[in-house]
Amino acid sequence: MIVNIAAYHFTVIDAPEALADQLRERAQALSLRGTVLVAGEGINLFLAGEDSAIDRFVGLLKADARFADIRIKFSRSQAQPFARLKVKIKPEIISFRREGSTPQGERAPSVEPATLARWLQQGHDDERRRVVMLDTRNEQEIEYGTFAGALTLPIRKFTDLPQALAPHRESLQDATVVSFCTGGIRCEKAALWMRADGMDNVLQLDGGILGYFEQVGGQGYDGRCFVFDRRVALDPELKPLVDPA
Repeated sequence: MIVNIAAYHFTVIDAPEALADQLRERAQALSLRGTVLVAGEGINLFLAGEDSAIDRFVGLLKADARFADIRIKFSRSQAQPFARLKVKIKPEIISFRREGSTPQGERAPSVEPATLARWLQQGHDDERRRVVMLDTRNEQEIEYGTFAGALTLPIRKFTDLPQALAPHRESLQDATVVSFCTGGIRCEKAALWMRADGMDNVLQLDGGILGYFEQVGGQGYDGRCFVFDRRVALDPELKPLVDPA
């Protein structure tokens, strides 16, 4: 059985090249495959391997004070979903290209999965405001599934979000808007930017869809969650759509 992890963490990285080299060496030594992105704003990683290797990698990562609080999402598959290990240095760990959108020291307010599940079931938030789920993912991802009734946008890449959202902003003024994505990283930037741009009624789903699946299952969600590897998509029980043993 293969263990798959997905994680990101925003923190100041003074020497991205040195950190990338260190993480590459550790992952290679542990025979892990996947993708690791390193930037001056933090790290974003998707890795898979044997239980003991993943445990060792996570332990070493959290031993670094910069990543002591990193939150990791786990799932399992019969087959290794990645062909090789790739470690890259990027300008951003998720490209958004908007000033003031990196959550270092400040992040947009969030809602926990259990609270959101309750809101969706009762049809409103705790202040009796209607709840609108805002999908910040692209059209390809949305085809595999999304929250029932979610506002989806004609997005091909994440940087398209501000323009695609513009026609809907006025109609969202009376709602509690919960932005969501696969694992939470896009909403860390999107929700912070939206609030700074005047949408103070926006929250982010803590942990994204995968965190929601982990904690409460598929309540209010239709279909699967697309993932960027050979598994293609995960259902609310975190079982892969494709898993050739």
